[in-house]
Amino acid sequence: MTLAINPALREALSDWLERLGALDAASAHTLRAYSTDVSDFLVFLATHLGGAPGPGALASITQADMRAFLAHERARGVSARTLARRLSAVKSFARWLAERDGLDLTVILSARAPRYRRSLPRALSPDAARAVVEQIGQTSRADWIGARDVAVAVLLYGCGLRISEALGLTGADLPLQDSLRIRGKGGKERIVPLLPAARQAVERYVELAPWPIADDRAAPIFRGARGGPLNPRLVARAMEQVRHGLGLPASATPHALRHSFATHLLAAGGDLRAIQKLLGHASLSTTQVYTSVDTARLMEIYQKAHPRA
Repeated sequence: MTLAINPALREALSDWLERLGALDAASAHTLRAYSTDVSDFLVFLATHLGGAPGPGALASITQADMRAFLAHERARGVSARTLARRLSAVKSFARWLAERDGLDLTVILSARAPRYRRSLPRALSPDAARAVVEQIGQTSRADWIGARDVAVAVLLYGCGLRISEALGLTGADLPLQDSLRIRGKGGKERIVPLLPAARQAVERYVELAPWPIADDRAAPIFRGARGGPLNPRLVARAMEQVRHGLGLPASATPHALRHSFATHLLAAGGDLRAIQKLLGHASLSTTQVYTSVDTARLMEIYQKAHPRA
């Protein structure tokens, strides 16, 4: 694949990814995805144009070329949602390259991604969410594993953490205080209040775990059966078992617990901007879509957060 990319652009792509990792604290997963997305775009251009374009040649890309790329992606089965993500990566790279080399890449930057309907997990009812937290550890083959699954579920529903954020906690976060410093997407940090129930659940797991977690400041708190980092698929499997037992729909996933956290706070009259900070969203619009509450209630909360002068 790299042979079809102009050497100067391949070097530029490497420099861009290195910058994202060093300055923007992008995760390894994000860097791999960006690398694939941009590389595929450049390989397409090499085939489409009959030769691998260099950085300067990107300024000659036409709207027809960009439409051809989008059509090519859709023809090979790429969903509208994935294509929008891939185009976003291409634009980010083009924006950086334009600033670095003084290029006019307006055509690439103005390309429009296909519209797609954002699908979000449905929130559980408060009773169902509490039942999940109470029962998720009851089918485990060992007490410490049951305590582990309960602790993770409480962090998702009680603190609104992403599964990656919960599993990213390390011994450095112990002993637990009244809040957690969470490093979220893009390396952005936020402070999340830690409910007493969440602190107690984590402390019980740490006490039962067969490893001295509190003594290992660099290792993750949550471990698998063999002592390695807990795989998020195991959390999803535990969630699947408990939802079958409770008769809940397939939408009752670990991420749905975080979604329920936000939705229930909003329904109780929580401030939209405060919830935005708790979730770690960069923009208020993301929180509006994510919580998926009815329009009338959302506007009421929004107007309280932004009173007219």
